[in-house]
Amino acid sequence: MSSLRSRPSPLAGQATAAAPRHVAVIMDGNGRWARARGKPIMAGHRAGAEAVRRCVKGAIENGVRYLTLYAFSSENWHRAAEEVSDLTSLLRFYLRHKVVELHEQKVRLDFIGDLSRFDRGLREEMERARALTAHNTRLTLILALSYGARNDVARAARDMALAAAKGEIDPASINETAFRAFLQTSPFPDPDLIVRTSGERRLSNFLLWESAYAELAFLDVMWPDFTEADFAALMADFAGRERRYGKRLAPDGAL
Repeated sequence: MSSLRSRPSPLAGQATAAAPRHVAVIMDGNGRWARARGKPIMAGHRAGAEAVRRCVKGAIENGVRYLTLYAFSSENWHRAAEEVSDLTSLLRFYLRHKVVELHEQKVRLDFIGDLSRFDRGLREEMERARALTAHNTRLTLILALSYGARNDVARAARDMALAAAKGEIDPASINETAFRAFLQTSPFPDPDLIVRTSGERRLSNFLLWESAYAELAFLDVMWPDFTEADFAALMADFAGRERRYGKRLAPDGAL
């Protein structure tokens, strides 16, 4: 899917999906954006951080209640040490200096991922941000940091097995709902829409369990160039989709 800015509006009378409650974004293209401009990679990450602010604004303006951003994957630890250091420093700066802005917008901030891999000071910044914004209700912004979906599924299976071994749960009662309660994402609804920028068309170990019935959108725009207009176009495109969850629709749109 190319940029949605020129996509036509949904046809009148077509069965459409409700506005997405939860949007998840794979923010891709910072490095290529920087290289195309002859700039260091860190310049792309800084520009990408500004795109996050525009994305949050777009989510609020369009009534989205949950926004998950894939900010740092478990695989990102394998990047050059200098880039990892720059990324964590940028995260520390925004947690220390920009969370008040989110709080003023009534945005609640939360995190998923293996946060134990970050240093103690950064984890403390995360906890302060989480505590400050805990009672906000306009939008829940979830940052996926040191996150990998396969790792979370494996950890959830391990924790469930330990609970069963201790007699805390009956193995015969294990089903999808019971398993989901052990995932880090259990406090949040599954995403309705997953977006990836930069033209890549894969999930890259992001919300694999939770994305079972999510709609997917792939944009050619690099993440640092993402705007509120792109977010609005995604909402218009989503509104024209039929969400059947494996069920067949009759010609008139009825199940």
